[in-house]
Amino acid sequence: MLCLFLPMVFYREAILFTKQQSVKELSALNKYFVKYKGHLLCGILFVTISNLFGIFPAQLTRNALDVVLSNIDTYRLFDGFNSQTGVYKMLMFNIFIFGVLVLSMALMKGLFMFFMRQTIIVMSRHVEYDLKNEIYSQYQKLGLDFYNRNNTGDLMNRISEDVGRVRMYVGPAIMYSINMIVLFVLVIWAMYSVNPRLATYVLLPLPILTYLVYYVHDRINKKSERVQGQLSVLSTFLQETFSGIRLIKAYAREKDYQEYYQEQTSLYHRFSMDLVKINAFFMPTMVLLVGLSTILTVYIGSLEVIAGRLTVGNIAEFVIYVTMLTWPVASLGWVVTIIQRAAASQQRINEFLKEIPSIQPGNIQCKELKGEIELTHVTFRYEKNRQPALNDVSIKIPAGSSLGIIGKTGSGKSTLVNVLLRLVDVNEGVVKVDGIEIKNYDTDQYRKRIGCVPQDVFLFSDTIEENIAFGIDTPYPEGAIVEAAKNADLYKNIMEFPLQFKTMVGERGITLSGGQKQRLSIARAIIRNPDILIFDDCLSAVDTITEEKILTNLSSIMKNKTTLFVSHRVATVKSCDQIIVLEEGKIVELGTHDSLLANDGFYRHLFESQLMEDEIKDSKL
Repeated sequence: MLCLFLPMVFYREAILFTKQQSVKELSALNKYFVKYKGHLLCGILFVTISNLFGIFPAQLTRNALDVVLSNIDTYRLFDGFNSQTGVYKMLMFNIFIFGVLVLSMALMKGLFMFFMRQTIIVMSRHVEYDLKNEIYSQYQKLGLDFYNRNNTGDLMNRISEDVGRVRMYVGPAIMYSINMIVLFVLVIWAMYSVNPRLATYVLLPLPILTYLVYYVHDRINKKSERVQGQLSVLSTFLQETFSGIRLIKAYAREKDYQEYYQEQTSLYHRFSMDLVKINAFFMPTMVLLVGLSTILTVYIGSLEVIAGRLTVGNIAEFVIYVTMLTWPVASLGWVVTIIQRAAASQQRINEFLKEIPSIQPGNIQCKELKGEIELTHVTFRYEKNRQPALNDVSIKIPAGSSLGIIGKTGSGKSTLVNVLLRLVDVNEGVVKVDGIEIKNYDTDQYRKRIGCVPQDVFLFSDTIEENIAFGIDTPYPEGAIVEAAKNADLYKNIMEFPLQFKTMVGERGITLSGGQKQRLSIARAIIRNPDILIFDDCLSAVDTITEEKILTNLSSIMKNKTTLFVSHRVATVKSCDQIIVLEEGKIVELGTHDSLLANDGFYRHLFESQLMEDEIKDSKL
């Protein structure tokens, strides 16, 4: 019983000495163990076979040493006789046979260790692949509220660094844990089958080692969490620094950011060193206890040999057994650290995977939309904001008509766009398109029928051609990209570039001007041939003449399409069928350009101030 009890306790105390919550978090990986059970079971089989080929050489060494010692006595007995040469040849032949057998066993052990890694480590890579895809898929499903609560650096860290730590648990930690259990069972069984008394003395340091693991496991866990948390802080800071490097240089803040980075790296260094100090104490202590087992083997074994209950070969066999336990015991602290870190990382991953997307798709498929939009008593407020961004908004937009949305900064213009795109769901009221509440539409198909040019233009680090074609599925119609570029008044600028449509725009479109980026974003939207077009203040970076050209080009595209123009300039919206003025999330004015000018309201004052600005500019020219 002892040969089974000790390894089980040892494994339980050393490997699973984690908090109940940590074990619960790691249980989320069980579905992958089931999925790749073939790899796992084959890995266990190969571990067992590999360790059997590790046990046999110890027994061969015992037999070889006993045979050699007995043959030496025989050799000495035939001293002076011709038969002594035959005894010598037999001794050499036996040593050769034992050598070949030990070498063969070592080769077979190495072969099955290779198979073991090819199953368990390969399984960990498969799990890593699946987990990253699962996290990324979840990221795609989550709404804007989630991204408002979490920073980019932390999101990237969870899908890279945290998944890497989990892979180390699924692969090396699991592999070495299985190897340790199997090896302990085989070695202890072999020890007790030879001499129970010597085996008991040899295993005496193990309970001390178990207590040592129990003592340090909680500290390892806390310090690992601190290291991981600080790493997220560093990742977030670096991501923001690289994204805003132009602003940092423009304001000459490089030194301040360098100092802050050094402070954060110093914290990370200190936290890491605290963890290293525990491991530095842990590892040598384990090796010391293993060395104590070797000393006990030689001392107690010698007493047993003197008593005639053991042979010298048995002592050599036991020394080999203790040596075989050295690496599993020495790796124990490393394995425990991996498990602790993996538990902390998996907990962070589970937080995101358990997040319920705020936007749930409907069941109604929409291949096309007529474009009739109706908002009835719509109210929306962002999290932690008492003041609603939209407050009791009601309006009906006939299919194929145009609506201008104008208002001060923070009046709710972009929030209204987000509501129509169903990037957020309203808190109160109903939003309908073609008489159907947008919550009932399949979200992907619904959004594909809308072409939106956002206020904050985002371009991918790719060619101009690929950035325009981002709005449609490949393969795209021949000439569609050129036509979209012409309608956005961008074609002439593109042809001036050496590589034309193959020109790389750089990260976030850094090689293009603000106006060029906005026009490229317009081309991306209109190439989709959408049923509803939304322009969210997308002409702010172009001059008045270019704006008029773009609007003229868009007039033919806008036919029979519902179009919304969000702007702070009256010139952009004056030709719309309807114009609404938003203030603090409410519609305070509604009508056509002429009817709104007849009122002494915000729209008229804005028109007159912008008209005066244009006259001043013209006079200076």
